[in-house]
Amino acid sequence: MLSRLVLIFAAIALSGCVSTVLDVDTKSSQPIPASLVADMKRRSMKPTDPVVVRIFKQESELEVWKRDRSGKYALLKTYPMCRWSGKLGPKKRNGDRQAPEGFYAVSASMLNPKSQYYLSFDLGYPNKLEAALGYSGEALMVHGACSSSGCYALTDDGVAEIYAVVREALSGGQRSVQVQAFPFRMTPQNMAKNRNDPNYAFWQNIKVGYDLFEVTRQPLQVGYCGSGYAFQSKPLQSFPSDPMAACPALELTTDPLVASKQEADERVVQALLERGVPASAYAYSDGGMHPVFRKMLESGGPDRLARKTSKTKVPISRPDAALADPYSADSAN
Repeated sequence: MLSRLVLIFAAIALSGCVSTVLDVDTKSSQPIPASLVADMKRRSMKPTDPVVVRIFKQESELEVWKRDRSGKYALLKTYPMCRWSGKLGPKKRNGDRQAPEGFYAVSASMLNPKSQYYLSFDLGYPNKLEAALGYSGEALMVHGACSSSGCYALTDDGVAEIYAVVREALSGGQRSVQVQAFPFRMTPQNMAKNRNDPNYAFWQNIKVGYDLFEVTRQPLQVGYCGSGYAFQSKPLQSFPSDPMAACPALELTTDPLVASKQEADERVVQALLERGVPASAYAYSDGGMHPVFRKMLESGGPDRLARKTSKTKVPISRPDAALADPYSADSAN
């Protein structure tokens, strides 16, 4: 019986980062730290104001943006990620260890207060577009512990803080928290460096959403059509129910400020190419971690890093692969 349970657990784990019940405690109800609440107050924000989460693989960072008194969203805090798995690029199939890239909506029902990895929330992968493309996988999460099998992992302290911020925004009336997951910060420099990657067309598509948020500082209105994402600064209307159907041309009018940014970015990309900026050739063995944790892993080993980052004694996932990741200071723009 024990061996059968082990096999079942292993099969489930391939699909994503499993969240199972541990001892019931109050970690999910702990308040937002007083220092962060004070920071919100200085920025004309309330704990119940809506939030947007942005994730960047290459930089191994998670950002929390919060609406302020002006009605726009401002960066509240950036958290270093302890581990993500796979490579740059979207998740496509069950068991590929890819952390997803795209746009997701996290509702209150997707918060898991009893996660094996301290606390977690489900991203909702696959979204409507990914499902239409035939992508598979489940239980792709943001959670604690420095371990990943398709998830985005932070320290237990980090995820506890993010969990509390998301929980309070949802309790304040936000229907769902938008999570935007990117391969890297979508600067002209990074786009130029990654121009030869097979995922480049997909990245050009999601860069439209990145640019729209950069310009408007508002959550994205996300639609699906033409086997890709479509974005507007105003509510989308009359998009086809099938994400593979053609996009209605009249509804794809881009915000003029976004169009201006994209044109400026493209000029920078072309200038970089003319100067012979080399294309990156990232060969991730299995995901990465923020430089602060890489340094700790290099100096103290996986057991020490696990003790420093997790209360649940979860081992560091594939530490050798994390140390083998290509990283240089000029790759984080």
